[in-house]
Amino acid sequence: MPRSRPASLKVRALQWLAQREHSPNELRAKLFRIAGRDAEPPSAAPHAASHVAPPVDAQPPVDAAAEVDALLDWLTARGYLDAHRFVEGRVHARGQRFGNLRIQQELKAHGLTLDAEAALALKTSEFERALEVWRKKFGSASVDAAGRARQARFLSGRGFSADVVRRVVRHSDDD
Repeated sequence: MPRSRPASLKVRALQWLAQREHSPNELRAKLFRIAGRDAEPPSAAPHAASHVAPPVDAQPPVDAAAEVDALLDWLTARGYLDAHRFVEGRVHARGQRFGNLRIQQELKAHGLTLDAEAALALKTSEFERALEVWRKKFGSASVDAAGRARQARFLSGRGFSADVVRRVVRHSDDD
């Protein structure tokens, strides 16, 4: 069976973007891995070891880096890759289950930040979101300090701020 020719970087990038939104840094990293792997001459990797990934430290050739950057510029110019759209989607997907700290940490890992308007909207809704997460998980106030501490750790692990966690656990005592 003849080996099929690997898809070009542009085709792969469009396939990934058709599946879900990617941050520019995330897509760049994926493309660099592919560009670095494709840049090796076929004789350098024996057929039996073709399934082995290249070392993580391996840098793609300079021409591959230029090709990836040009492709990212092309994708951005045509609206296929949009950092603002990625941030909105990530906030929408994570907003109902996680706190501001977790969302900001995730965006920072992708090399992005929230704009001031989105950060303010998340901050104003954080107590209600934390209360809803708490209700789904626990439903009622704990009768002892150990139970309240467990609830507080759960909410803190979800990325809600300490002040909001205290208010939610205290609010549950008021119910």
